Parts: sequence; structure tokens; C-alpha cells
Amino acid sequence: MPSLGADMDAGTLVEWHVAAGDAVKRGDIVAVVETDKGLVDIEIWESGVVDALLVAPGSKVPVGTLLATTRTDGARAQAAQPPVLPPPPRPPLRPMASPAAKQLARERGVDLAAVHGTGPHGAITRADVEHVTPSPAPPPEKAEARRERVEEVETPREPRPAVLDATAMRRAIAASMARSKREIPHYYLSADIDLSRSTAWLEAENARRPVEERLLLAALLLKATALAARAVPEVNGFFVDGVFRPSSAVHLGVAVSLRQGGLVAPAIHDVDARTVVEVQASLRDLVGRVRTGRLRSSEMSDPTLTVTNLGEQGVAAVFGVIYPPQVALVGLGKPLERPWASGGMLGVRPVVTATISADHRVSDGHRGALFLAALDGWMQKPEAL
Repeated sequence: MPSLGADMDAGTLVEWHVAAGDAVKRGDIVAVVETDKGLVDIEIWESGVVDALLVAPGSKVPVGTLLATTRTDGARAQAAQPPVLPPPPRPPLRPMASPAAKQLARERGVDLAAVHGTGPHGAITRADVEHVTPSPAPPPEKAEARRERVEEVETPREPRPAVLDATAMRRAIAASMARSKREIPHYYLSADIDLSRSTAWLEAENARRPVEERLLLAALLLKATALAARAVPEVNGFFVDGVFRPSSAVHLGVAVSLRQGGLVAPAIHDVDARTVVEVQASLRDLVGRVRTGRLRSSEMSDPTLTVTNLGEQGVAAVFGVIYPPQVALVGLGKPLERPWASGGMLGVRPVVTATISADHRVSDGHRGALFLAALDGWMQKPEAL
């Protein structure tokens, strides 16, 4: 069972896509796992042949549990295999459903067991729930009955304080963020970045492109962030067992909010090596699959640095909390028109506030400032991104 984020302790195996004896190659989807943040497609990392499936669908097992064995040398493994774990003694496995579908079903009182899923592998989507007519609500209580019940109560009780519904995802996020603030000595820096060159370049570039292929500022900011991280490797990697392990690749985790609340931060891989067009296509694909609750295990376990962008919410600046075991988080606010002095002249320019929350065990303010300066530098030469 892979770790699909620092806040994951266990996962439920929903289904296998392979059987013993099947040939598999690196990158194939072999299973589906349900976590607190939705359904995740599990990839295999080495080509070979499936030797044995060791965990039955419906089983919830801790991270690190052996799910299956494979062989790569053409010969069956000689070591004795552990027995297949039976499914837990509980009702039949609830149908697969996206987080958005689950939230809507709760709001409408819809039983997911009675909903036919049309999503990938039969998963229930939000649209499936929308087409179900909810059960009629019980008729309102008559006024006479209400009065009789009130008269029976001699001493009215004090109203209880409202209690927020702590969903599984919210609890998982809370545990991860509490661990981050408890273990990581954060420091915070910010810088205002003039976007006039980037926006002018985008305007000219998009004038030559069809509407469906026009570029967004977000793609430039992600690519510039990745290149800045490559220049300042102390912000890109993992702090594990008391040691910082820098990453040779830049896999940017992109924080995406979910309609029903909460968020996930799956990775776009090798952003520093991709073109801006490729980065934007990957971002669009990733956000679409987040909304339907279908992500790959590599996207959840690989982020080396996370970016959160709250600009669409009108936030001028965001100082985020680091996702352990990562060592930094970049925040981007809303581009705003501000007075800006340059060359002795005062004018109005589009400006975005970029921030970095970084781990003081790995870097200091000087290195963090170099990262923000590098990010600014790349946004001043968008044609080179």
C-alpha cells in the first residue's frame, strides 16, 4: 500500500485490474485504492508478471502492507508467499464514488448503493447523483403535536453549541498540518513581482493562437517556479529521518480545492523540463481529474515542492503551511494593478505577491530570498520559459 501523502496512514483496496499470471509494464494501472481524499489509481513501477495478489478487495490495510508480488526474471519466486488477507467482516463494499458525488448524496439524502455509476470503472459521479430523485422528506409535524410535546417539558434545555462535521478529509488535512507546524521550523518571505512583461508577452502570443490553445498566466508562473527551484535546490526535496534529500527532478504539487470542501495537491511531473504549453495541458488535465476524484498514485506521492494559488479568490498574498516531508511551499496571490516606480518614473503595473514558506532545518532566509529573486527573474523574460 503506497503512501499517497503525509496524511495517509491506511487505504482500502477497492479493486484489482490484474490477476496472477498477467504481464504488466511500468506505468500500468493495476489497482484502485480509496483514501480519505478519493479514489486513486495505483501504478506499477517495474515491468514483469504478476505472481500473486495478497490483499482482497474491500480490505483496509496500513501504508507499507504488501499488496502483490511480481517476477521479472521469468522464473516464479521461490520464497514462500504470505496468505491472501481476507476481506474484513463487514457489509458489502460501498460503491466507488467521487468526493463530490458523496457530498451531494449526503445533502440530498440519496443512498449511493442504489445509484448506477457511469464514471471510470463504474464509479459514481456527481452527475449520476443529480439524476436520482431523493426520497421524499417526512411530512412536517402538526402544530398540535408540537405544542403537546413542549408542554411535557418542564425545564427547557440550554441549546447545544453547533458542532462542525469533521469529515475524513478534513481530519486528514488537520493531522498533516498539525504535524507540519509541530515538526517544521517555518520561515516566511514575500516579494512583489512586476507582471507587465509577462502579460504583454501573453497578449502577443495568444493573438497568434486559436482560442482553445491560448496560454494562461498560471502556466508561466508554474514553469518559472520550477526553474527557480532548480536554481535553489534547498527548497526542492524531502526531509526524512533527519536528513534533507534534494530531488533531481522538479515535481510541482498543485493545490486544488474540492467543491465539497478540502483540497488535494497532486503533482505535475518534471515541470522544469516541459514547455509552457505542456505545463498548461497537464494542469488542465490534472484539475479535471481531481474534480472527478481520479488520480494516479505517482501524482499523490511524488510532489517535491507545492504551489498554492489563491488569486482567484481575491487574496493578495498567501503564506502556506509546508506539506511534510517537503521542505517548502510557494504561495501566489491575485495579480493586482499597483503603483510601481521604475527608472525614476511612477506608473501602474500588474503585480503579484509571491511568498515562500520554507524549512529552517534545510535553508535560511538568504536562500529563500534567492529563490524569490530567481522566480522574479524568469517572469521578466517570459519568452525564455
